[in-house]
Amino acid sequence: MAEQKKFIPFVSAETNMKEFTVRALIIGLFFAVILGAANAYLGLKAGMTIAATYPAAVLGMAILRMMKGTILEENFTRTVGSIGESVAAGAIFTLPAFFVSGIWSEFFTMGHYITSSLILIAGGVLGIMFVALLRRVMVEDAELPFPESVAAAEIHKAGQGGSGGSKFLFWSMGLGGLIKILGELQLFQYLWEKFVVFGRQTITGTVFTGQGGMLLSSPGVSPAYMGVGYIIGPKLGALNFSGGILAWGLMAPMIMYFLIPSINFQDWAAFLMAKDPTMTLDAAMAKVTNPAYEITQIWKFIIRPIAIGGMLVSAAFTLFKMRKSLTTGIARSVKDVKKAATGIEHNVPRNEKDISFGWIMVGIAAVAVLTFCITFFIFETNVLIAAVASTVMIILAFFFASVSGYLVGIMGSSNNPISGLTLTALVVTALILVALGVKGDAGVATVLGVAAIVCVSAAVAGEMLQDLKAGHILGGTPWRMQIGDILGVILAGAVMFVVLAFLNDGDIASGKNLGYQGGFGSKNLSAPQASLMAILSRGIVQGQMAWPLIIAGMLMGVAFILMQVKSPMLVSVGMYLPIETTFAIFVGGLIKGAVEMYSEKRKHNDAQKVRVENTGVLLASGMIAGEALMGLLIAIFAVFNIFLYNYFSFFKTPTFYISFVVLAIIAYVLIQIPLKNAGKPDDPAPPASGM
Repeated sequence: MAEQKKFIPFVSAETNMKEFTVRALIIGLFFAVILGAANAYLGLKAGMTIAATYPAAVLGMAILRMMKGTILEENFTRTVGSIGESVAAGAIFTLPAFFVSGIWSEFFTMGHYITSSLILIAGGVLGIMFVALLRRVMVEDAELPFPESVAAAEIHKAGQGGSGGSKFLFWSMGLGGLIKILGELQLFQYLWEKFVVFGRQTITGTVFTGQGGMLLSSPGVSPAYMGVGYIIGPKLGALNFSGGILAWGLMAPMIMYFLIPSINFQDWAAFLMAKDPTMTLDAAMAKVTNPAYEITQIWKFIIRPIAIGGMLVSAAFTLFKMRKSLTTGIARSVKDVKKAATGIEHNVPRNEKDISFGWIMVGIAAVAVLTFCITFFIFETNVLIAAVASTVMIILAFFFASVSGYLVGIMGSSNNPISGLTLTALVVTALILVALGVKGDAGVATVLGVAAIVCVSAAVAGEMLQDLKAGHILGGTPWRMQIGDILGVILAGAVMFVVLAFLNDGDIASGKNLGYQGGFGSKNLSAPQASLMAILSRGIVQGQMAWPLIIAGMLMGVAFILMQVKSPMLVSVGMYLPIETTFAIFVGGLIKGAVEMYSEKRKHNDAQKVRVENTGVLLASGMIAGEALMGLLIAIFAVFNIFLYNYFSFFKTPTFYISFVVLAIIAYVLIQIPLKNAGKPDDPAPPASGM
């Protein structure tokens, strides 16, 4: 076997270059909060997040280049700036579950803020500690390609001669924010919706006769959703939309056809009046006999549990397909810890130094003690349950952090199945604690708390290892990057609950103003993963699961697998989301398909295709961030009962034709600008985005 060539970093270990500077840290912390908030908004609404490594690299590089920063400062800023996205992923997948499950009657209180922040910070620190143990062997493994890490490193190298395309990111952020605020000021409608009746439909007293109907909807006018569709592409966008068609085009009309005639509308109206004493009988009857309201309730209470069953099977199938990678990752992680504990070296080069083994053990022990305190004092369990929960948490977090890092090394953090790993952790924890006799709200809260810490740990571990690999290529100092990320998760963990609270309370306030029930789990903030966690935890611990619907969804998931559907999870998530959301994501995927088609038609070579891809991803990422940040600002206004459309609006009832114009503008930007920046055939190939 030929001797393996010794790796040489871009910046040698002997080079004395600025790296961990105050300005690099501040810029990184700023982007950790901004990109984390943007991903929180996107994840709650669309059930998915985007990897922040690429935007953080471009944004940090653009600012530091103006300050004459070094490439290692840029690497450090990207590392800290991208960690907020992984904290946000852990937060949106788990924290809303406390509210949806009924553990928290209201989301924002000071006690809930402290609990949530401790959970997020504990999970983040734990993930970094485990990665510090595993870093050396994983980043030096030739079998792990780390595609997004290599791309990020190449972007930094290429940026030594220019801004690296930051103008596209900043410009599209402005466009995304502008479209969001114009929609809020009623320049256009966010969607068009109409219930179409098939056949005869009449109501006489409490008797319904008719042949049902279907709720038709346009794609949501959303740069963020279309940006997501552009990034995931036409095939995955179509899979996601197919779930929406199944839910709203097949299941909901069929269930409505058979179910509605058997409903006593007066009893339904009485139920609504009991929930809202201010509602009159006429208003309640008008509401329950509105076909659009009826079919939405069918989707919410019948189809969504079926979709959850599909998500469960899909998550299990995803992990099953990765069983070899998972087994290898777990086996390697055990080996790596042994090496870290016994192979402590002296005179280690700068670019190979991690946080010391002693401090790593202190950090892990501190998180275990903190978990015990949370479960015992805050969730009010007994000593045995708290001790077992802490032990289970450490074991699961270690294995899933190592598995997450290994999977990121194979396929990048964009494809890391964090939700599947978290579901597994939740089910394992719930079954163990139920066997020990846990029950009630304390048991549900403990299960959710452990799952939340494991989720954040796995998400942070994957993102951190990806950044450490990029730093390894560039010649960064691991312990400095790890300390920077600890500061990043502390800040992001302290801020993320506030972001979620504003989004939840803002949607509740808007709902009261416009006549719908808002908050987590609503149509506007679906929070599919968190809702799934809530149903599973309460269902297992308290036996309150709609098992017939869940089982039907699980069988549906099995059918998807037998049909060799590429991503059963995406289809199930599409069923769970509002149709206008999946429709907009699908339109974004079609736009990406159009770009690829035109690129082929113009006979672009590989280098030109990469330039088109990079520019498109930057524009899509910017639109997502722009709408998300503007949406968060609007939610903050709503919390304080400031609704912009009450002060200024273009039209009281805008025509949807204007919305088509806005959709056309978004499509034009995402098609024309990337194609115009393909460059010449003989230009050197740029680094691929890896997304």
